[in-house]
Amino acid sequence: MIPIIIAASIIIIAIVLIITLGYVKAPPDQAFIISGLKKQPKIVSGGSGIRIPLLQRVDKLYLGQMSVDIKTEQAVPTNDFINVNVDAVAKVRVSPTPEGVQLAAKNFLNMNPKKIADELKDSLQGNMREIIGTLELRAINTDRDSFSDQVVEKASKDMQKLGIEIISCNIQNVTDENGLINDLGMDNTAKIKKDAAIAKAEADKEVAIKKAEADRAANEARVAAETAIAERNNALAIKKHELDQAAAMKKAVADSAYEIQRQEQMKTVNEATVNAEIKKAEREAELREREVTVQRQTLAAEIKEKADAEKYALEKKAEADLARRQRDAEAEKYEKEQAAEAEKARADAAKYAAMQEAEGIRAKGIAEAEAIRAKGLAEANAMEKKAEAYQKYNQAAMAEMMIKVLPDVAKNIAEPLTRIGDITIIGGGNANGVEAVADNVPLVMTKLFKTMKEATGVDFAEILRADTYDAKVTRNINVTGLEKEQVPANPQAE
Repeated sequence: MIPIIIAASIIIIAIVLIITLGYVKAPPDQAFIISGLKKQPKIVSGGSGIRIPLLQRVDKLYLGQMSVDIKTEQAVPTNDFINVNVDAVAKVRVSPTPEGVQLAAKNFLNMNPKKIADELKDSLQGNMREIIGTLELRAINTDRDSFSDQVVEKASKDMQKLGIEIISCNIQNVTDENGLINDLGMDNTAKIKKDAAIAKAEADKEVAIKKAEADRAANEARVAAETAIAERNNALAIKKHELDQAAAMKKAVADSAYEIQRQEQMKTVNEATVNAEIKKAEREAELREREVTVQRQTLAAEIKEKADAEKYALEKKAEADLARRQRDAEAEKYEKEQAAEAEKARADAAKYAAMQEAEGIRAKGIAEAEAIRAKGLAEANAMEKKAEAYQKYNQAAMAEMMIKVLPDVAKNIAEPLTRIGDITIIGGGNANGVEAVADNVPLVMTKLFKTMKEATGVDFAEILRADTYDAKVTRNINVTGLEKEQVPANPQAE
């Protein structure tokens, strides 16, 4: 029994392992292909199954919808020999039949959706290029549904061989190299505009006809209406004239009665007016008397009010003056106190400034005294040096100095004569007027020499005549140093 139990246990364990390791569950959009033992593989989609490990394998096939972008890589000529480029999108899937799944499993097993779409693109592009060659450009643009249906019909035969089903095909865009599609659009636009213009012209024509008929009917109605109006107006004028005559007669009678009544009323009014004027004069006299009384009372009241007002104003003015004087006194007192404080502050500041100034003056005085002393010593020394230099001068040197300045002296004396424009000489005796003016220079210089002699004691004229013959022989004048000797002509006379 034990061996049997062991064998049964091993079998059970093997069965459990096979179920555990071989159990597969496929999602709805995928198909699991179990192959290995049988010639025909088992297909599991949206369900579960068992595979025998090591003896069977599981492959996957995507069953969901896929989008294939179909584009003509190069321009394709249409039936009317126009090169076009077409862009379309096709929706495809694996055919849900067992035969379709088996065919797709042979071609697209274990491929992702993008890889399957790439594998189908070439076939779909070829089918679309064949359909383009059988259609004209106008048909491709105007009936795109028919064009896409033909592509689906053409391509379905090839797709069935691969186990693929075409769900839909949509044409996205159609272009041509020469812009003929735009031209066709312009042609259609022109035709539409033409048809619209024709329709508008026809409509305008019908409107004009209807309008003319309406105008004619309106004119006839207007003439009939105006005729009826004229007839009614004529009858109205006749009736109005008759009524006017009757009214005039009644008005004449009424005017006569009115005039009589008016005269009576005028008489009554005149009497009433006279009585009213008398009453008015009486009332005006009475009113004037009352006005005089009122004016007197008003004047008395005004005088009293004015006196009271003036009295009140004087009282208020006296109170205001008193208050003002009190404020002025307080302000003056405050200003004096402030002025005293300010004066005290200024005095303190002045005292401090004076002290500072005195200190500065003292220091400045000391400095100036030192400077003056030094300057005095320098000037004394200079004067001493100058005196020594003057002592060395002799009369000849002084004469030389005077001779050097004589041209400048003569120039300054004669300079006023250069500014004389015209001169008129009156009198002068027998002397020449020009000579009198010219002699003015020597006379001035002679007076200058006399003045210098009186001021300095030096006879400049004698010094100048020292070297003459008369001075040396007759007067024997000799200039030596600062002394001036005068020797008699006869030595024995001494």
